[in-house]
Amino acid sequence: MELLPHLARCAEVRVLAPPDWPGGGEVAGVPVLPVEPPPDGFMPLLHLGNNPYHLWIARYLRAHGGFVVLHDTVLHHLLVEEAAADGAWERFGSELDSAHGEAGAALARGRTWGMHGPRDPFLFPARSVFLRHARGVIVHSERGLLDVCSDCPGLPVRRVPLSLGALPAGDRDHWRRRLGASDGELVLAHLGFLTPAKGLDVILRAVLALVELGIPVRLVVVGEGSEVAAFRAAVGRAGLGERVHIWGFASEEDLAGLLAATDLGLVPRFPTAGETSAAALRFMAAGVPVAVSGYRQFLELPESAAFRLTPGAAGAVDLVRVVARLARDPGAVAAARVAARRSWEDGGHPPEQAAVALVAALEDLERELA
Repeated sequence: MELLPHLARCAEVRVLAPPDWPGGGEVAGVPVLPVEPPPDGFMPLLHLGNNPYHLWIARYLRAHGGFVVLHDTVLHHLLVEEAAADGAWERFGSELDSAHGEAGAALARGRTWGMHGPRDPFLFPARSVFLRHARGVIVHSERGLLDVCSDCPGLPVRRVPLSLGALPAGDRDHWRRRLGASDGELVLAHLGFLTPAKGLDVILRAVLALVELGIPVRLVVVGEGSEVAAFRAAVGRAGLGERVHIWGFASEEDLAGLLAATDLGLVPRFPTAGETSAAALRFMAAGVPVAVSGYRQFLELPESAAFRLTPGAAGAVDLVRVVARLARDPGAVAAARVAARRSWEDGGHPPEQAAVALVAALEDLERELA
């Protein structure tokens, strides 16, 4: 949504409406067209994500082709959702076979008997199933570019920065008082849809250790999802109810305020679906450094603004070390805040810059395919 007005300044843009679109005739000032029939004279640019909200886009891609913006490079979840929605399990098996050989076919057979594991999607990403229908692909990281080029040789791919705008600055003092944060207390924050892969267990263990060490911290968890109830119960069992704020959904105004109050963002996601972390960039745009899982695309973030954690449960120890160091050295916090904002700016993430880069990449793909 943030990108659309800037794209419209660079090119003639129309938005394809989802099949049951209840809204009006435009979005962010851009006209909306029905998804069928495909509009004449326009280049289809399809944002394909790894969740059921993108089923209609996957169907459009299969039927009409187009250029794909690939935020998640793991598309296995989408393939499963599509097979369940369409009752197309035979196609599911065939396509996993084509993407991953006999191992993929065996995985599909096992699923018909209810046998599947939490790591299956990450080991069998199935990106080529959908991308074989694409004319070209846009990714947001070097890791994503390597993944697509490896699985889809010959498919034109370009990398452009993920667009993410900075929110209006919130009142830091007001929001820290609202959170009950005292002088010298570090506010840690987690943003985004709450799922098992987001590392909430790592965060909670680290906070508990920090409290036991006498390091003053406060945690804010912003977002909704399947893990909220379990996380709330775990906070209660740990006796951290007074130090942990489970915010739920935050309006744009509240999010700006929470970001202003935050000293360190937390992105210990493991495993990853290959996404360039919008949460990490949201923190950086507000001048907030982050702690990230130190692997794959997260390693592309500069270490001066994105502190590395060992992926998985061991990351709790690293997070304790990072927070303890920042608590001892306010100057390090200030330097990291400057580095975070600079990383967002220099990385080309402001929407006005990302829009120009996206249009240029599409024009380059068109020339390659001409």
